[in-house]
Amino acid sequence: MKNTVFSLLILVLLASVSCNKYDAKGNLIKEYTELAKAKWLEGEWEKTDSLGTLIEIWKPKNDSTFAGQSYYIQNEKDTIHNEQIELIQDKDHLIYSATVKGENNDTAIPFQMTTDEDSLMVFENPKHDYPQKIEYRLLKNKSISIIVSGKEKGKASATTYVLTKKK
Repeated sequence: MKNTVFSLLILVLLASVSCNKYDAKGNLIKEYTELAKAKWLEGEWEKTDSLGTLIEIWKPKNDSTFAGQSYYIQNEKDTIHNEQIELIQDKDHLIYSATVKGENNDTAIPFQMTTDEDSLMVFENPKHDYPQKIEYRLLKNKSISIIVSGKEKGKASATTYVLTKKK
């Protein structure tokens, strides 16, 4: 009887360990499934018009974070807007964090993902002054649509940017 219980215990232990992934040194690799949903965002995106160029770049920072930068250049030399952004998986939540130099005491503003589909991610922070909602949508022609929206000075406002993948 003891051998059967011991064998069953070892079988259960082996089954639970076999579901995990390990690196070359035998360390457990944690999978960040929420962050993996944003893999399509990785790369360099750009929109150029007569006023200037908007660039957004996303790269993996580590296994739980994508680091990004968004900036707008006018006259090919003047940076009008510069924003550090991150996608961070915190437990089972994906957080979009934005830091704009000179705004909010240079403090990051978090937006939690509220919608995720194959080609859509929506992040919201209803307590933020503006925007309260940031939406990323992958389009079919190697482009993304970014919609920044919310109430600004008591009125509904939304701005849409369509960027094309460069790298």
